[in-house]
Amino acid sequence: MAATLYMDARLAPTRSLSKRGFAWLFGLVIAANLAMAAFVIALHAFPVPFFLGLDVLGVWLAFRASYRGAASQAERVQVSADEVRVSHEIGRHARTVWTSPTAFTRVAVEAPGEHETSVSLQLSGRSLVVARALSPVERADFAKALETAIRKARAERY
Repeated sequence: MAATLYMDARLAPTRSLSKRGFAWLFGLVIAANLAMAAFVIALHAFPVPFFLGLDVLGVWLAFRASYRGAASQAERVQVSADEVRVSHEIGRHARTVWTSPTAFTRVAVEAPGEHETSVSLQLSGRSLVVARALSPVERADFAKALETAIRKARAERY
């Protein structure tokens, strides 16, 4: 899109645990495993600390995989005078899933104000749900911003 963008929104899911929160949680996991290792060593059960170390490694790998998957996914919504484009980004790769002329694209909001709030782009019987990563209140705000961007883009063209 070389034209002026009236909206260029990158919507990505937020993490439920911050880096600081993860450091605290992982510190607690390590402390609990060290305490258990000290206890079982006192009981002369020497192989057990090895498995407790594997437990810590498993927790770390699980969080790493979770963060990698969630952090690399995003949805980009772009509005210009010519078109509305939605692409899904996974890592460095982007795939366009929706392109429509701005003049004929409509924004539909289903069940506004409820938990099941849904925002979709519609054109000639086709529809695409967008902003799934946002909370219901954020979806409603995003729908208003998207409608405003489309209205401004139409005003430029016509």
